[in-house]
Amino acid sequence: EPSSCLLSAIRGSEGLYMVNGPPHFTESTVFPRESGKNCKAYTFSKDGTLFAWGNGEKINVISVTNKGLLHSFDLPKAVCLEFSPKNTVLATWQPYTTSKDDAAGIPNLQLYDVKTGTCLKSFIQKKMQNWCPSWSEDETLCARNVNNEVHFFENNNFNTIANKLHLKKINDFVLSPGPQPYKVAVYVPGSKGAPSFVRLYQYPNFDEPHAALANKSFFKADKVTMLWNKKATAVLVIASTDVDKTGASYYGEQTLHYIATNGESAVVQLPKNGPIYDVVWNSSSTEFCAVYGFMPAKATVFNLKCDPVFDFGTGPRNAAYYSPHGHILVLAGFGNLRGQMEVWDVKKYKLISKPVASDSTYFAWCPDGEHILTATCAPRLRVNNGYKIWHYTGSVLHKYDVPSNAELWQVSWQPFLDGIFPEKAITYQVVPSDVPSEEPKVATAYRPPALRNKPVTNSKLHEEEPPQNMKPQPGNDKPLSKTALKNQRKHEAKKAAKQEARIDKSPDMAPVPTPQSTPRNTISQSTSGDPETDKKIKNLKKKLKAIEQLKEQAAAGKQLEKNQLEKIQKEKALLQELEDLELGI
Repeated sequence: EPSSCLLSAIRGSEGLYMVNGPPHFTESTVFPRESGKNCKAYTFSKDGTLFAWGNGEKINVISVTNKGLLHSFDLPKAVCLEFSPKNTVLATWQPYTTSKDDAAGIPNLQLYDVKTGTCLKSFIQKKMQNWCPSWSEDETLCARNVNNEVHFFENNNFNTIANKLHLKKINDFVLSPGPQPYKVAVYVPGSKGAPSFVRLYQYPNFDEPHAALANKSFFKADKVTMLWNKKATAVLVIASTDVDKTGASYYGEQTLHYIATNGESAVVQLPKNGPIYDVVWNSSSTEFCAVYGFMPAKATVFNLKCDPVFDFGTGPRNAAYYSPHGHILVLAGFGNLRGQMEVWDVKKYKLISKPVASDSTYFAWCPDGEHILTATCAPRLRVNNGYKIWHYTGSVLHKYDVPSNAELWQVSWQPFLDGIFPEKAITYQVVPSDVPSEEPKVATAYRPPALRNKPVTNSKLHEEEPPQNMKPQPGNDKPLSKTALKNQRKHEAKKAAKQEARIDKSPDMAPVPTPQSTPRNTISQSTSGDPETDKKIKNLKKKLKAIEQLKEQAAAGKQLEKNQLEKIQKEKALLQELEDLELGI
C-alpha cells in the first residue's frame, strides 16, 4: 500500500519539512527539516520520486526514495522550480534583470540535466507567468512562447528550434496531455474589430491554409483559459472580458466554449447569468462540471454534446474538484465564502458528506482518491494559518495550526503517477478519527433592533434550487431543444411577471382563483424534485384538464354520459389531492 509512504511537504515561516501521510502524520525522515524563513520554492517531480527546493543560497535536489542529495546549484535568487515529466530536466526561473553593460538582460531561465547537473540551456524569460517550458508526456516535444510565436524543441535538444507555430500575436498556448499525436491549442487575441480566436493544431502540421483541426472565434475575450481533457479530444475555453459592459458584475463577463479536435465546436449554454467561477473535466474525458451564476451559484455536469446531465441546484460555492479517479466530485465555497464542501458520488449522484473547511485558501485531492488536504496560507490570509487532512466522508484525520506569530506559505501532496493507487468503492460511513471535531461557528444573521423580539420570518434573498437529474429518463419525453427551452423560459418569465403584477395591484386582496379556473392556473410545470410525485401531479393535471373540457361541453348544451358526470363530481377531491402534492404534504 503506497499510502503509508505518502508525504506532504510544508513550507512556511517555521521552515520546510515533510509529514508522513495517513495513518501516522509524523514528521518524515526523508527530508531533514530546513529551518529558517528563506525557502522560496519547492517542487516534487511528477512521479514523486525527486524533490527540489531553494534555501536562499542553493537549489538542492534529493531522491525521495533513497534520501540522497543528487545536486546543489548556486541559484540564490531562483523563485520557481519545475521538473520535466520524465525527470530529465530541472527548470529554474529567477526575476529578469538588466544591467548597464547588458541592456538585453541576463538569461534567467535555466534548464539543467538532472543526471549530470550540467546546464543544458539558458533563456531570457521576462515574465513569471507561463515561465516554464511545456513538455509532452514522453518529453519528445518541448515548447515555449517566444515573442508571440511558439517554438518547439525535440528530444530535449534546446540548441535547435525544430518547429515554429507563427500566427499574428499568439498570446497563450497549451500542449495536449497524453501520448502522440501531440496537439496544441493556441489563443490569439482580437484587435481592431477582428475577433479573438482559439485554434487547435496537430504537431507539426501548422502551415497549410487549412491545417487547423478546429477554430473558434469570439468577440468577448480579453483573456482565455484553455483546458484540455485527459484524452486530448476536446478543449474547454473560458473567455473573459475585464469589464462587464452591462455593469452586472465586477468580475467582467465570461462565456464557456467547447472545441473538439474533430472540428466540432459549441457555446455551452449556462442556465443562470453571472460569473463562471470554475470549470473542470472529469478524468473520464466524457463529462465536465461548471460552477457559475450570481450567488447562490449553480453547478452542472455536462456531456460532450454540452447537454446538462446533472444539476446540483444552487449553493454557496465557487470551485469544483474531481477526485483523481473521477468517481467523487467536491463542490466548495472558498475565498470569500465560508468553506462549505459538498462531496458527491458521481456515479449515483448522491451526497456523501458536507464538511466545512472555513478560511481555506487551498484544496487538493490526495493521489489515493481517499484523502483531501485543505489549508489556510499566507499571504492570502495572515491569521489562523494551518492545514487539515480529511477523509472524503467528512472526518478530519489530522490537523496542524501554526503558532500565532508564524505563517504557512505552501502545502502539497507528494504526486504519484496514475494507476499506482487502485480506485476503491465509495463508502458513506464516516471514517473514525481521533481528532476532536469542531462545530463550525454559525454566524446568526443581523437583525435590526426593531425586529429582535419578533418571530423570525423565513424570507430568502435568493431563490434556491434543489439538485435534479437532467438525463433523459427512459420513457420520458426527449430533452427540450434549445428553442423550446428558450420559449419555455420566456413563458415562465411572462407568467411570473403577470403574477407579480396581480399581487402588486391588490396588496390586501391576494388573488383567490374561483374553483373552476384553478386547473387552468395549475397547468404550469411544477417539479417537486421527486420523480414519483411529479408523475402523480402530471396525471392529476391531465384528469382535471379533461374535467374542464367536459364542463365546457355541458355548458355548450351537450348531453353528458353518466360516467362523464361522475368524473366532474370528482373535481373537488382531485384539486385537494393536487394541492397536497404540490405543497409536499
